[in-house]
This record gives sequence, structure tokens and C-alpha cells, in this order.
Amino acid sequence: MDWSHYRFRSSWRLDEQPDAVYRVLERPDRYPDWWPQVREVRQTDDVSGVLRFRSALPYDLVVAARSTRQDPGARVLEAALSGDLDGWVRWTVQPTPDHGSRIVFEQAVTVHKRLMRLLAVPCRPLFRANHAAMMRSCRRGLRAHLAATRLPV
Repeated sequence: MDWSHYRFRSSWRLDEQPDAVYRVLERPDRYPDWWPQVREVRQTDDVSGVLRFRSALPYDLVVAARSTRQDPGARVLEAALSGDLDGWVRWTVQPTPDHGSRIVFEQAVTVHKRLMRLLAVPCRPLFRANHAAMMRSCRRGLRAHLAATRLPV
């Protein structure tokens, strides 16, 4: 087993319309506005950028992301990652019967950051818990951002 390889899947429901959620997620350059752990996004061209993350643990992760799928019809966003993390990430936004949204975040990565590789075995539960906390913060931030930008009915 490669202790530096991780697969994550988070899923949650929001009251917002799927298209509204997708429009927010398709703008990673705006993630720092609502997702506290995304500290910086620097766009390098139309489909690529560099992102810097920091959660509860005292280190930054820097990744280059390149969009590999942007499908508004299916409401799917995918990106290839390289740098401190190498792999892929996917957002899928699905409608719910009550006109809300089910958001699914999936990620498969291998960690290249030296400290994380050295601590891969003893700290794996801590790294997974840190990621889970980051995703809870994402959910809260996305929910608040969508509520604040909702058009009046």
C-alpha cells in the first residue's frame, strides 16, 4: 500500500438550485472569498492556475490545477493536479427532488510534500481528519456564500 495515496469523497445537500451551485464552483479564482482554507489562487491561463491551501495543520500545500472537464449540462468540473499533490479532483452537482442540490466532491491524490511523506504512516489518520475538517468548512462557506448572493424572489 502506498501510504501517500489518498482517495476522498464528500457529499452534502444544499437548498440552492444546482445551476447556482455550479456557477460558484466553476470559479476557483473566487474560492478564497468563501473557503477559508483556500488561501490563494493565481490563474496562469484560461484553464490552469496555482492554488495554495492551508487547513489546521501548520503547512501549506501548493498545487497546479488544470481543468480537464467543465460540463455545465452535467454540472461536472474536473481538474488534474500536480505539485505537492498529484492526481485529480471532481465536483458533481446533482438536483434533488425538492429543487435543492447534492454536491459530491471526489479526489484521488498522491502526496509529494516531503514532510507529509515522512509522516505518512503515523499521521495518516490526522491527515484524513484535517481533510474532513477542510471539507466541512467548504460546505459552511459555500452555503453562506450562496445565501448571501441569492437573488431576491
